Amino acid sequence: MKSLANAIAQWTEDVEDYQSPVTNLYMYRRNEPTTPNVCLVEPSIVMVAQGAKQLVIGEQCYRYDAQRFMVTSLNLPGSSQVLEASPDHPCLGLVYKLDLRTIAELATHSRRPTPADIAIQGVAAIGSMTPGLAEPFQRLIALLDEPEALPVLAPLIEREIHYRLLLSDQSARLRQIASVGTQSFRIARALDWLRLHYAQPLHIDELAAHVKMSASNLHLHFRQLTTMSPLQYQKWLRLNEARRLMLNEQLDAASAAFKVGYESPSQFSREYSRLFGAPPKRDIGAMRRDAAAA
Repeated sequence: MKSLANAIAQWTEDVEDYQSPVTNLYMYRRNEPTTPNVCLVEPSIVMVAQGAKQLVIGEQCYRYDAQRFMVTSLNLPGSSQVLEASPDHPCLGLVYKLDLRTIAELATHSRRPTPADIAIQGVAAIGSMTPGLAEPFQRLIALLDEPEALPVLAPLIEREIHYRLLLSDQSARLRQIASVGTQSFRIARALDWLRLHYAQPLHIDELAAHVKMSASNLHLHFRQLTTMSPLQYQKWLRLNEARRLMLNEQLDAASAAFKVGYESPSQFSREYSRLFGAPPKRDIGAMRRDAAAA
């Protein structure tokens, strides 16, 4: 993984986070361990070429390093933390967002059977890193030095990355999520709908009809895969978007609450405090002070 670490270091020499011209590829560097950071985890493969990280989703903890990658298959809230990093040996890694349609297409050409529709244990998993999986990522990063070649060659390498993942020890998980008609696929569609319509009132019967499930089955499988109910997931989306609006767009708490779908600012404040540990004004003030100090 040293070659991959060197490639990432080149693009993160002066920044902690680098969004590459390849839309799905993001690289990062951390020079010291971090405190847990709340985030929305998208369907992705996350690699650490140097150092170590962990992700906590619900009560499950996933640790990964240069020998192990993490794959996440649904859009879910989690808490990410860098465990091993120093200025001389920074944590270097990448996040690559997966295209489940590409996985589904490639899976149809494979002779491996689609896994039975059983509940996946956890929404993320740790896989074994192999040279065959690391190598196309190195080529994709190297291609950033040839901007004129990106539109032609990057899609080919990205397709290879998805193919290599289907040959990895996490193949069954990805095949099940991407298989149209499975309960996992329907829950993935429900999550996508909630992300787009989080500010609207949630009617479970309508959401269930949208993903072609009964309301009881939706609740059951949603909780099995995400460890929360659809309403709890919507609440998490609303509160985090409100936090972003207050921090980045200078909205006051009441305006942010109404914009994300709350009808009662007092209810918003109570639920915000439960999630983030402090009322909106105090929390945002602390975040701004921390940013100024940094």
